[in-house]
Formats: sequence, C-alpha cells, structure tokens
Amino acid sequence: MSEKIAVLGAGSWGSILANLLDENGNQVSLWSYNPKQVEELNTKHTNTHYIKDFTYSETLIAYADLKEALTDATTILFVVPTKAVRSVAGQVKAVLAETHAKPALIHASKGIEQDTYKRVSEILAEEIPAENRSSITVLSGPSHAEDVAKRDITLITAASTDLDAAKHVQNLFMNHYFRVYTNSDVIGVEIAAALKNIIALGTGALHGLGYGDNAKAALMTRGLAEVSRLGGSFGANPQTFMGLAGVGDIIVTGTSSNSRNWRAGDQLGKGKSLDEVIKNMGMVIEGVATTKAAYELAKQRGVDMPITEAIYQVLYEGKEIRQAISDLMQREGRSEF
Repeated sequence: MSEKIAVLGAGSWGSILANLLDENGNQVSLWSYNPKQVEELNTKHTNTHYIKDFTYSETLIAYADLKEALTDATTILFVVPTKAVRSVAGQVKAVLAETHAKPALIHASKGIEQDTYKRVSEILAEEIPAENRSSITVLSGPSHAEDVAKRDITLITAASTDLDAAKHVQNLFMNHYFRVYTNSDVIGVEIAAALKNIIALGTGALHGLGYGDNAKAALMTRGLAEVSRLGGSFGANPQTFMGLAGVGDIIVTGTSSNSRNWRAGDQLGKGKSLDEVIKNMGMVIEGVATTKAAYELAKQRGVDMPITEAIYQVLYEGKEIRQAISDLMQREGRSEF
C-alpha cells in the first residue's frame, strides 16, 4: 500500500533511502536545508556531493521548505546529523501542531547528543509530543548508501517498543535487495549504531598507520565488548550487539573506505590533525562527537571502556596515536569474559 513519506535530510543515506522508498511505490518528499541541493535533485536528479554517478528517480521530489515536504505525510523519516535532530524535530513539531497530523516517526541517525547524552529516539520523544506522533522506530544496521545505491544485498533492523510500528517500517522498506528485521530493543540498537562509529575511527587509524588485519580484528572485537558493556548498563539486550545493529554494523563501518568515520581515522593515522580531517571530509563525522559523549558516559556510569578512552585522548587531548596503542597493549592482563 502506497504512503506519503517525508524524508528529512538529503545526505548520502537520507537521499538513497528516499529513492528506495520511491522505488517501492511510495510518494516521497525529500527535504534539504540547501536550496542548491534541492534544485540539483529536482532538475538533474543527482546529488553529486554525496553520491557520485547515481541518478535518482524522477518521481522523487525535493523541497527546501519543510512545511511543504511534510504536507499530508503519514510517515516522517529523520536522517539528519545527530546534532541537528533536536532543532529539526522542533520545527516539525510546529508544523504538526498546526496541521493536527499524527504521523509515524522513523529515524536513521546514528549518534548521541552532546551534554545530554540522549539517544535520538529520546530527543524525538521530547521534542514531538505523543499527540503529534503515532510511534517512533529506529532504522539501523550494516548499510553503506553507496552499496544500496547499487542495489547490493542489504539487511538492517527496525527497532521499536511498538512491534506494529516496527512491522510497518519493515513493510515500507522491504524489497528484493533490502531486507528488514524487527527488534524491540531500541536502547541496544541506538547505542550500537552510535558507538560503532568510534570503533571505525580506530580501525581506520590502524590502517593509516600500516597495521594489518589481526590488529583491526582485535580492535573490532574488543570494541564490540565495550559497546555491549555500556549498552548493558542501560538495560539493553546483549543479543542485540551480536546482531545486525551490533557486530554487523561494526564490520561494515570498521572495514570499508565507504565509511566516513573509517576515512577520518585513516587520515588521523597518516598524521593529519583532527581539524584537517574535519575540513577535508566535507560531511559530518559522527564518531568524533560520539567518542566524547561515550567517554563521559562511561566515566559517569563506571563502565570500563579503554579503547574509547584511548580514542578520546587522541581526539581531544592530543595524545600520539602510537603511544595510545602502546598503552592499550601494555595494560595488565585479564580474562576475556
């Protein structure tokens, strides 16, 4: 059954998800704050800053006006950087209050808000009251936009405390190359989604330094243990971290140059400063801000996260990367579990 869906955020992931929803027979409006990007999408059906050599559906319409994009939408998909979620959600609330609409909300943003340490679903729940939404669902898992653009096989998770809402999202996105599983563990899925970017920074740095597969596998495995520990302190289901949103996303983000967090780590490993890396990337590197939030959360909750702490020291305290690695390797021996 076709729906009117508003996708907020026209970066690589947002625009490709919008195109997929359009392919699946829905009426999709794609919102961007950038009028030039909107013009390119509507006239050339390209989004070259984010996805090169890809032509979007001609029936996918982009808007620079948020209210226009939201008109008659029964579902709203947020795919904006975490730092922008609260602001955009506040604008959406104003429109929904005016139109008396009550759409289903989905988000595919991966991060933790600075200072408040809120997960994205918590921000949405705070900014958009229950009378202006029917549900909130998280969409996450091992998924590069570039691969989905090529219709490569992709499996991800839709997580909601409302199973019917998760099934609704599953039905919206499923097709012959994009498969969605449902999950009720919103906490675990969101924490895994955010913290895997920290691990990707680390594996990218190892690559930049010239380390091999053994080192990267070690970091991903022990990094996953840290993510699981922090998630467990919030009551997340341990199985979630063994699933698509956990180990699956760490594999795809921690091993591929399609990951901007991996690319950022790679540049750091090659000796570039954080400021240089951020300037060169031209896109938000979620893992940088998430490292700070996770480090502070771990301290607050008494959770042991030595890899996260080491990456924090490199990013925010100027510690030399090789010294950080050496200090990790020379920690006192302990049991794996």
